[in-house]
Amino acid sequence: MIIIGEKINGTIPAVKEAIEKRDAVFIADRAIKQAEAGAHFIDVCASTAPEYEIETLKWLMAVVQDATDIPLCIDSPNPRVIEAVFKYANKPGMLNSISEEGDKCEVLLPLMEGNTWEVVGLTCDDRGIPNDLQTKVEITKIMVEKAAKYGITPDRIHIDSCVMALSTENNSMLNFAEEIKEIKTLYPTIHVTGAISNISFGLPVRSLLNKTAIAFAIEAGMDSAVMDPMNRDTMGTIYATYALMGQDKHCRKYSKAFRSGLIGSAKNI
Repeated sequence: MIIIGEKINGTIPAVKEAIEKRDAVFIADRAIKQAEAGAHFIDVCASTAPEYEIETLKWLMAVVQDATDIPLCIDSPNPRVIEAVFKYANKPGMLNSISEEGDKCEVLLPLMEGNTWEVVGLTCDDRGIPNDLQTKVEITKIMVEKAAKYGITPDRIHIDSCVMALSTENNSMLNFAEEIKEIKTLYPTIHVTGAISNISFGLPVRSLLNKTAIAFAIEAGMDSAVMDPMNRDTMGTIYATYALMGQDKHCRKYSKAFRSGLIGSAKNI
């Protein structure tokens, strides 16, 4: 599972306060803890007023890169902001994100030509997020074809089919699983990602739904997730799911994660 750490985002009240105070120690600590917990990318999202976003994102990138060597996932709804800060990344990471909305593909895909950057692709367009499988698949095909023009292969793309809240769409998880399977059938090397915690929005005991949903999604073929790597319950579910699916020889990764303190606790011994 490719883990995109989600804990440096200006929509989180504590992060918003740290951004406003330029509290580099707080941001660096979050970056280090996510790296130690197993994140493969650290998402940095300013979520500030548009006139301050570029400046803030540059600051976040600098703080995180001083704190850890984990690649960045540069996150903004505005592709021009990502384009403006792209050159400040120390190494190839991930762009978050393209879609068929506006000119996102046209702005961001050229940045990825001739390097190893990866990208999140949302299955939405100028009409919004579609509810049907076929439209999401068609949007995926368009993005993959556009990426190919810049030499970007499917294995550098993380498709996010925008999982809907179970509280508003009763078949949300079933639909998500179907979307994962269809996309992986079309493009076996493509990654399928998502903010799986969206599934539990508006419902009680969200953590129970989230960790059950991630096991369900992994079985369907999801191999990337925007999540909190410091959540030991969720991380434990991921390791346990791969072990139960026979994809962890002799449960070595599961056992190592336990011995390293990434999952479980003393009472589980």
